[in-house]
Amino acid sequence: MAGLELLSDQGYRLDGRKATELRKVQARMGVFAQADGSAYLEQGNTKALAVVYGPHEMRGSRSRTLHDRAIINCQYSMATFSTAERKRRPHGDRKSTEMSLHLKQTFEAAVMTQLYPRSQIDIYVKILQSDGGNYSVCVNAATLAVIDAGIPMRDYVCACTVGFVDETPLADLCYAEESGGVSSLALALLPRGGQIALLQMDARLHQDHLETLIEAAMTACKGVSKVLDEVVRQHLQEVSVLTGE
Repeated sequence: MAGLELLSDQGYRLDGRKATELRKVQARMGVFAQADGSAYLEQGNTKALAVVYGPHEMRGSRSRTLHDRAIINCQYSMATFSTAERKRRPHGDRKSTEMSLHLKQTFEAAVMTQLYPRSQIDIYVKILQSDGGNYSVCVNAATLAVIDAGIPMRDYVCACTVGFVDETPLADLCYAEESGGVSSLALALLPRGGQIALLQMDARLHQDHLETLIEAAMTACKGVSKVLDEVVRQHLQEVSVLTGE
């Protein structure tokens, strides 16, 4: 797919969005009563479910215990029906392992693990429908689930995938844009302090464009953080009404 097709002369993308426009985000918190925290999030047509257990005592090998902070365990998976290809997606495949590691690194930068020494926090994220930006959607869903679990964080951690077409940064890529040969990067940000929790880039990009792309990603992440903040506030209002507080 040629780069020109991804951005029209009028500045519109394949799905009608402007270059810096985010996909519509809808989310709910507390979707599972059995878990300590949970959230369901849709970002465009990409849909993810996140569940958090903990903090709890270490499970498995005690040698992994950290005496000054909690260990964060992340597991990423994709539902068999999440894409047009109905193939079996084992938990241990290379892509899932890599994504789990990226999520672990992201939340180690955001969660205040020092408050829970000798403990473990489990974060499970499943993609139910995939249409681009899987890592970003998982981070945003998991952030809401961690907040729902009452685990203190330094800040919201928000993520977005951005690409570069015709000298123009595109925010929040969909699958058609990701697979269209666009140079892209995924960035996770703690918005208030501007701290980058993770930066991932799989394709080549000229260094002259890197700063522009990072700035576009940071701006997009700040936009996502406002949406997540609204979701959290709405959830708190609903809980307050239910509990009579």
